[in-house]
Amino acid sequence: MEPLDLTVQPPRPPREELDGLVFLPRTIDKLRATLPGGSLGAYKIPGFTGKMCELLAVDLEALRGVVAQAAQDGDVVRWLREHADTSKYAAYNAFVLGAAVTDENRPRMLQLHPIAAQDPELRFVVDVIAADDRITFLAVPT
Repeated sequence: MEPLDLTVQPPRPPREELDGLVFLPRTIDKLRATLPGGSLGAYKIPGFTGKMCELLAVDLEALRGVVAQAAQDGDVVRWLREHADTSKYAAYNAFVLGAAVTDENRPRMLQLHPIAAQDPELRFVVDVIAADDRITFLAVPT
């Protein structure tokens, strides 16, 4: 896959899924941004991507290598089917989609995503991330 510059466009939306796994398209985009010629910008790899690798028993560097060699998303999907614990997809999806902004994580959330302070209706982390992308890249739908 070609590298991405995430200083000019956001990665795909956090609720988007591929092969039944939420956040996977966003993870692929973020990993593409780490390839030579790409730029991760203000984005980070740890977080939901790190949890995905941990829960599915996939090595992040191996996944990065697959993304680098892949011609398309389907190549990454096929590799994951062969190397990941796909029985954990539902648990990971529930973790990501259920991650809420709470009193405990609100200070960190506000530090990472100030938009959370402006919109108290943003109760789930994926929605905060999507709103942050919209604000950062104004006209880009997420």
